[in-house]
Amino acid sequence: MSTPNTPALGEPVGGRRTALTVAPGELADHARFLLGNGYRVALVAGHDDGDRLRAVYLFTAAELDRRVDVHVPLDRAAPHVPSLAGLSFPAGRFEREMRDLFGIVPTGHPLPRRLVRHFHWPQGWHPMLTDAGEPPEFGDVDGPYPFRTVEGPGVYEIPVGPVHAGMIGPGHFRFSVVGETILNLKARLWFVHRGIEKLFQGRRPEQAIELAERVSGDTTVGHTLAFCQAIEDAWQHPVPAHTQRIRAILLELERLYNHITDIGALCNDVGHGILNTHAQRVREQLLRINDEVTGHRLLRGAIRPGGATVIALPDPVRLAVIGADIADIVALALGNTVVADRFAGTAVLTREQATDLGTLGYVARASGLPIDARHDHPLLHEVFRRIEHTHTDGDVLSRFLVRAEEITYSIGLITSLVHTVRQQSATPPTTPVQPRSGRSGVGIVEGWRGTIVHRVELAGDGILTRVKIVDPSFFNWPALPVALADTIVPDFPLTNKSFNLSYAGNDL
Repeated sequence: MSTPNTPALGEPVGGRRTALTVAPGELADHARFLLGNGYRVALVAGHDDGDRLRAVYLFTAAELDRRVDVHVPLDRAAPHVPSLAGLSFPAGRFEREMRDLFGIVPTGHPLPRRLVRHFHWPQGWHPMLTDAGEPPEFGDVDGPYPFRTVEGPGVYEIPVGPVHAGMIGPGHFRFSVVGETILNLKARLWFVHRGIEKLFQGRRPEQAIELAERVSGDTTVGHTLAFCQAIEDAWQHPVPAHTQRIRAILLELERLYNHITDIGALCNDVGHGILNTHAQRVREQLLRINDEVTGHRLLRGAIRPGGATVIALPDPVRLAVIGADIADIVALALGNTVVADRFAGTAVLTREQATDLGTLGYVARASGLPIDARHDHPLLHEVFRRIEHTHTDGDVLSRFLVRAEEITYSIGLITSLVHTVRQQSATPPTTPVQPRSGRSGVGIVEGWRGTIVHRVELAGDGILTRVKIVDPSFFNWPALPVALADTIVPDFPLTNKSFNLSYAGNDL
């Protein structure tokens, strides 16, 4: 082991990843070194190895697509790790999640209270442990949730949720307000924690595809692809470039139908319902294209470990017509002074705030952060050109325009990929992915909301022993209350839609 001042990056465990094992007391030095050298905390996972517990920290860096696993073995009787919350805000949230699910205590955490386990969950029961057993009887065990109280002349509270109109997931929002101005917002989530990571355990990868497809229903391709990449990384299975191109086409098709849905919903939230109607019309056209390409409107069933299967390729001419249609919708929206005035300057998330919170995807790019796994952790060796966004002020307008500009780019990217794929066969031959030995793997994909990360561990017989999933919403939810400070209450629905975070992707 090298000295704490120059920590090692570990031994290779794949083409792009190294791994090292450190004692708890050495963790902070290694984290400080990696964070200071351009890495970010992409994932923190608890593990139950039977005789001991283990914490795994995945650090990634865009330059040269670097990835480092840091393993910290822990005493099962007293599992403590030093908190990294002072070095990385996302790390502090991962630590709270790990404590809730595994009982691993982050020593020195500035906010050690529960995150995932609501207060009716019994104390001392950690569901991801192998000996957790069936959940004990739930009840009002640990008291009410300690909402922050804001006091002062004219301050009052507005509770919203957790049950909402429509089909969105449950989340409770507690506003502290003077007049219409929001002083503080607390978003409380994890009302529908499904234990999906535990459902992966004991399955073979091919039996787990349907779970991966349903982590977040609107992100079928993103999560399935990240899972398959992790399996392929674990078993060192090379995927042909032709297959990767088909996967990239599917990823961009998923981005298209979700972005136009958001564009319409944003227009609807400022009273321009007719543009939402047109956006929904376009969305339906894209869903039908998805069905023609894969046999499923949400693109399920197309990706598996080692391969990708499509019925047909999307027609670039149809996509060009749809792109022109979307451009007209965007122009009509921005040409309406009411829409433009409501979007501009509303719910600003500054570049500094976005950086400190570790935001990802269009939320980060709208605040000026050039974070995009298509470029930083590419599927293909072909260069992904970074999009030069016209507005990066961090407001609703910027988040609207980032989506519109990505639609234009995605259609161009699909067109280029289709042209290349058509020069070969539409469905490339696939070599079955076979287990070689028990090992770990990591998959990183730029889903439509942002960077998705899956990390898997498998036994020697190919059975999944641990799957850790990170949806970009886990990183981006804390940014919503920050952006809403000094925003008026009527702009909450608009701001919320401009972030459009996943409850399901967060509440695993």
